[in-house]
Amino acid sequence: MAEFKKIIPPTKGSPIKFRDGLPEVPNNPIIPFIRGDGTGVDIWPATQKVIDTAIEKAYGLNRKIEWFKIYAGDEACDLYGTFEYLPDDTIKAIKKYGIAIKGPLTTPVGGGIRSLNVALRQIFDLYSCIRPCRYYAGTPSPHKHPENLDVIVYRENTEDIYMGIEWDSNDPIGINLRKYLNNEVLPSSEGIKNKQIPDGSGIGIKPVSKKGSQRHIRKAIQHALKLKGKKRHVTLVHKGNIMKFTEGAFRDWGYELATHEFRDSCITERESWILSNLEVNPNLTIEKNAEMIEPGFNSLNMEKKDEICNEVKMVLGNLYSSHGNGKWKTMVLIDDRIADSIFQQIQTRPEEYSILATLNLNGDYISDAAAAIVGGLGMAPGANIGDQAAIFEATHGTAPKHAGLDKINPGSVILSGVMMLEYLGWQEAADLITKGLSQAISNKKVTYDLARLMEPPEQPLSCSEFANAIIKRF
Repeated sequence: MAEFKKIIPPTKGSPIKFRDGLPEVPNNPIIPFIRGDGTGVDIWPATQKVIDTAIEKAYGLNRKIEWFKIYAGDEACDLYGTFEYLPDDTIKAIKKYGIAIKGPLTTPVGGGIRSLNVALRQIFDLYSCIRPCRYYAGTPSPHKHPENLDVIVYRENTEDIYMGIEWDSNDPIGINLRKYLNNEVLPSSEGIKNKQIPDGSGIGIKPVSKKGSQRHIRKAIQHALKLKGKKRHVTLVHKGNIMKFTEGAFRDWGYELATHEFRDSCITERESWILSNLEVNPNLTIEKNAEMIEPGFNSLNMEKKDEICNEVKMVLGNLYSSHGNGKWKTMVLIDDRIADSIFQQIQTRPEEYSILATLNLNGDYISDAAAAIVGGLGMAPGANIGDQAAIFEATHGTAPKHAGLDKINPGSVILSGVMMLEYLGWQEAADLITKGLSQAISNKKVTYDLARLMEPPEQPLSCSEFANAIIKRF
């Protein structure tokens, strides 16, 4: 009996297997690809050509990807039937071969799937969405100094409001739930017992778990450990000042993970202040150190002052021998920022940030905002990583009016291919693509979306010509 209904895998190559959450990569991996809807017809062939040429240039005949075409979105419906946006063949193929790459997909009008991207993330438990946002010289940007922004957004993929647990305002179940909350739950809950959900409200539930938060933040810290200098920095982004038991818990669980599981290689921001203060002035008293790390210390009551002083004592007693004398400066710095503040700070103080670990909704907003600073979604790659699978993807939409015209920018999928190569451990091929793309943009050899924004406007390349321009500069 055939393994798949309507697709045939390559006769050469081997599957990628996962061990302890990491891929074991053969020299000829079979990698499924989803062309994508709309402009996917243009940008995928350009991307595949760039990736294949980079691998051959870097490794000769020693390494090669065996591509396996699978289907999702409108193209899947054409082959499998109406509303078959995500056929079983596709799910089986990704499960078997471990890693996939895809172009943009249409959000289905019918068939019961809210979003194919979200569905794939949830089916394969791809709990970390990784979105690097860095500037390539020559890319038009609305900012004066976009080159100062070089961040990686780690967006939690499976929890938060994106779980889709919600009810329409007219849904009988939602109405009954609203009555139950108003009549039973809220009056019995200290602190919110005087609140009521207004009639006619839709209701959504925002689950945030310790397990989900920590496995995601773990990925961010592990990534930071591979970086150097000031880039060894993870910022927990949250709205915990308002949503204390979801967003605030995300922050607290992040600090707990860093100071327990990664204690030997992490330092929190407050700990760094305490150690630094004493290193600058070895005669500094506990009280003076406490005053320096806590705004308004002198106006606090004695109980609160004692609490801050005890914090200083504990940090110096527990960490000075292992983290003091400047050793903390080589470790991963963990701090946190309120989400709305980050929107401002990635524009006004971008050089202060490296990895932003966020929940689902915040990461969605922040990654798009960061991409806009460095040139837009056309240059924004994405990866969705779990413990048993990984999917790399374009982050922009399908732009169907441009489909088949060979004009759209393939940069997002090409850079997602770079992320995939890095994930495979094929860094030499990844570096060739990054170099080629960077030099092509610097030489003003770009597609229309970038060419029209340059001053003066440049004659644009087609999608396929841009791919060739990248290859020419390997």
